[in-house]
Amino acid sequence: MQETERSRGDHRSKRSKRLTHSISTKLIVSLLAIMVAIFALFGYLNIRLHRQDLEASQLANAERISDVIRRATIDYMLRDDRQGLYRAIQTIADEPGMVKVRILDQEGRISYSTDPKEVSRILDKSAESCYGCHTQSQPLARLNRPDRFRIYRSAGQRVLGIITPIENQPNCANASCHAHSADQQVLGVLDTNLSLAKADAQLAVSSARMSYYTGGALIVVAALSWLFVWRVVDKPIKALKNGTERLARGELGYQIKVRSQDEVGDLARSFNDMSLQLRVANEEIIDWAKTLEDRVEQKTTELQRAHDHVLHVERMASIGKMAAVVAHEVNNPLSGILTYAKLLRKWVGTGQTEREKREEAMQCLELIATESRRCGDLIHNLLSLSRTAPMNVQSTDLNAVIHRCVQLVRHQLDLAGIELQLKLATDLPFVACDPAQMEQVFIALIMNAVDAMPDGGTLWLEDQLARTDDKTEIEVRVRDDGTGIAPDVLPHIFEPFMTTKEHGRGTGLGLAIARGIMERHNGRIEVETEFGRGTTFILTLPSQVPDAALVEVAAGGFATKAR
Repeated sequence: MQETERSRGDHRSKRSKRLTHSISTKLIVSLLAIMVAIFALFGYLNIRLHRQDLEASQLANAERISDVIRRATIDYMLRDDRQGLYRAIQTIADEPGMVKVRILDQEGRISYSTDPKEVSRILDKSAESCYGCHTQSQPLARLNRPDRFRIYRSAGQRVLGIITPIENQPNCANASCHAHSADQQVLGVLDTNLSLAKADAQLAVSSARMSYYTGGALIVVAALSWLFVWRVVDKPIKALKNGTERLARGELGYQIKVRSQDEVGDLARSFNDMSLQLRVANEEIIDWAKTLEDRVEQKTTELQRAHDHVLHVERMASIGKMAAVVAHEVNNPLSGILTYAKLLRKWVGTGQTEREKREEAMQCLELIATESRRCGDLIHNLLSLSRTAPMNVQSTDLNAVIHRCVQLVRHQLDLAGIELQLKLATDLPFVACDPAQMEQVFIALIMNAVDAMPDGGTLWLEDQLARTDDKTEIEVRVRDDGTGIAPDVLPHIFEPFMTTKEHGRGTGLGLAIARGIMERHNGRIEVETEFGRGTTFILTLPSQVPDAALVEVAAGGFATKAR
């Protein structure tokens, strides 16, 4: 269950990653972002222009109403009819959209207002109703149009206020009801306030409508853009991707449908050409590989026949050489046996063995026995060399094997005047080996060293632990300071019947048998020599191996080279 949920989660994650990293998704998102920015900018500018148009219309309307009130005010003032003026102003103020109308004198006192609470109140000249007419408490002679308008909030709605100066005209200055001098340009201010609630409502409705239209247009353009991107970009790219994946899976020659004549279509045609070329090249490679395989098989068969022939020739040559050596080694003692046997038969026939030839006959019999024993030893060594003896593998202390060998040869070393130097490590691990066969190897090397020092010398027996990067081995050195091995003899010392000893003192099989034993133990035997200075034989064995490997070694699991 958890694995299923994890698999679903991974699948969703991969799909989300493909979606977010898709070229078409990036292109659509970029187009949408650009369109949203452009539509938002145009909508904002349109709404702003619409707002400005409405405000300009309201300003013009307010200016007309203020001008009508101003003219009526001047007319009533010339007739000195205040009540008529107030009624006219009140009538206009009762019209929809009017907030209030008031008249202020030069001192900022409200002479009249549609709001009775404000009458006779003095306004601050720095207030918003007076800032256009006064600067530093000095009245202006004339007002620019922008200075006459102001927009402020009152009772939760926006209000447009227009300030219209009541100028001192010649008719007014010469009238008998006024006491204004002719140099006074502004007699007072007419302050008209109109509500912008209706204009704001219209603006809100038109802004909402424009937002809806803009959003709808954005959705339509986005859908058309997505359809365009899907058909022109996403679909061809997915076809190319699918074709590439199928080509990677080995469907060589796979073709993509070309649906356009643009760059994407050119890319699809190039992919189709490449796919066909890959299929042709793959077929050619397969044909060449098949041809090469047939030729390799043919040459392998020929080489195998040649190899078998060479092995047969070498085997026959080895058999011939061994037969010659064996014939030579056996023929000499057999010739001696035959000669002494004839001589004894002659003496026995004449009866001389009972008188003067008795002692000589005993010597002849002794020689016959010695030569027969020599032939037997030769045959035994040949059998040891050609046949793998069973191995009694066990976990063995190699130092104990060396000490036992030293005890066996101690008498020969003393008689030959050879000094023994033992340098055995005390921390050596056990090894998996046949102790009897390893004893045979050590004794063979020790006796060779004794023969190499006819006038006495020193024999060193050393062992140590040799560690490498991947394994641990035990190294045993048998070193003497004898005559050494001649350079022309050194390459052949491990060959059967190769010996430098005097006739009758060796068969030349000791080193060959020693190497075979070391190879069966998965070890090595190497030699270092300097002619006239001495020789060192280096034996290398793997350290203790697991019990399963002991069974394999005991069964003959180590490689054995037939000689």
